[in-house]
Amino acid sequence: MQGNHMQFSSLDDIRAFCRDLPAGDSHAAERAARRQQVLTKPPGSLGRLEDLAVWLARWQGRELPRLDHVTITVFAGNHGVAARGVSAYPQAVTAQMVQNFAGGGAAINQIAQTAGAELKVLPIELDRPTRDFTDAAAMDDNEFLRAVEIGYRSVPEHCDLLAVGEMGIANTTTAALLCAALLGGGAARWVGRGTGVDDEGLARKCAVIEAALEFHRGILGDPLKVAASMGGRELAAIAGAVLAARRRQIPVLLDGFVATAAVVPLARLDTHILDHCRAGHVSAEAGHRALLQELELDPLLDLGMRLGEASGAGVAILLLRAALACHNGMATFAQAGVSGRDGYILAACHVVD
Repeated sequence: MQGNHMQFSSLDDIRAFCRDLPAGDSHAAERAARRQQVLTKPPGSLGRLEDLAVWLARWQGRELPRLDHVTITVFAGNHGVAARGVSAYPQAVTAQMVQNFAGGGAAINQIAQTAGAELKVLPIELDRPTRDFTDAAAMDDNEFLRAVEIGYRSVPEHCDLLAVGEMGIANTTTAALLCAALLGGGAARWVGRGTGVDDEGLARKCAVIEAALEFHRGILGDPLKVAASMGGRELAAIAGAVLAARRRQIPVLLDGFVATAAVVPLARLDTHILDHCRAGHVSAEAGHRALLQELELDPLLDLGMRLGEASGAGVAILLLRAALACHNGMATFAQAGVSGRDGYILAACHVVD
């Protein structure tokens, strides 16, 4: 994208974009899968590490994928509904944590460095929270499109893997609302304690979500209208980044509940729109496991994390590096002079339970 050209000038532009997305490179995936069959191991013995290598090959379009240029992007936004007392922390914490990211003091800074990833933090109009969605649209169409655009433009031209996450006080309430609006089940199915609210805070979150569902009941059939009217700027930006990555055939790791909820509107437009995405982990936030099941995303890790800020996806990068180290670095049977699965050497070296 060049200059001031807007990728999306209307919600219909996004809908049209989602109808014309490239599929992965099936030939590269087939070559990678064949390579897995001739590496010095019983077929399938590395389990999901093999599947991940083939997935990366499909979306990078090469038999031997690379993770030379890995980006973690954390989007930050503020929510008008925070005034309803749905978080254990004041809204000022969003900007304070952005400063902590900039100073290198947050968990994601340490994880990104360990994972060999560039960390980008993009605050979006923190001084102008979205409107309280219990009695107004959180964003109008233009505000939503601007946030999507910020996310779209944030994706580097040259990127082997993108991990997305967020920071925003009250955004677990927003995420639960999006899930309730687009997947059903009401507040009780999706609401959790977020930053650690007590029972009264949990009840307030449920009440807020039910009020918002009632107020916006007329738009529940339109995923993008829901994303604008009940979402947040950082969630819209995550959706934009995921769309840009799909256009450029960049594989994506989603972080926790909020980052996954951010792409539910896209999934409601097209069930295959998240084929280039994997769930980095399942978080301890109530609702995330059910959400991943709805989207048919099998999480890579289950560590009881619930921090946000792309921390779970960041740790999952290390898993992908292990998958590629084996896929790219192992010898084939021919290279190692090892007999194939029917040969006596392999039989002697591997005991199968």
